[in-house]
Amino acid sequence: QVQLVEPGGGLVQAGGSLRLSCAASGHTSGSYTMGWFRQAPGKEREFVATINWSASSTYYADSVKGRSTISRDYTKNTVYLQMNSLKPEDTAVYYCAAKLYGGTWLRGEREYDYWGRGTQVTVSS
Repeated sequence: QVQLVEPGGGLVQAGGSLRLSCAASGHTSGSYTMGWFRQAPGKEREFVATINWSASSTYYADSVKGRSTISRDYTKNTVYLQMNSLKPEDTAVYYCAAKLYGGTWLRGEREYDYWGRGTQVTVSS
């Protein structure tokens, strides 16, 4: 079992930046693909970004491409999502997810095994 916790959300003005983090604990010794998803009010949860175990491959949704960077720190068992040039439409609850031996470009919500509880990001105009 892996537990995921996402501190770091908050309120930011449009055009600002925010870095989300996802700390993993428990059985973290395997090769996990990590992903970020988000869910805006009244909408379905959608893919945001993913990074493979070796951090050699990342993939982003078109909506955040060029404005966001996903990275990981193995020493801290933590994955980050740096978001820049934030827009009001980025307002959502952001979730971290993990998949053991998930490979690369893992974009499907159902493909992930473990989920955090989410953190609220609100972008004001």
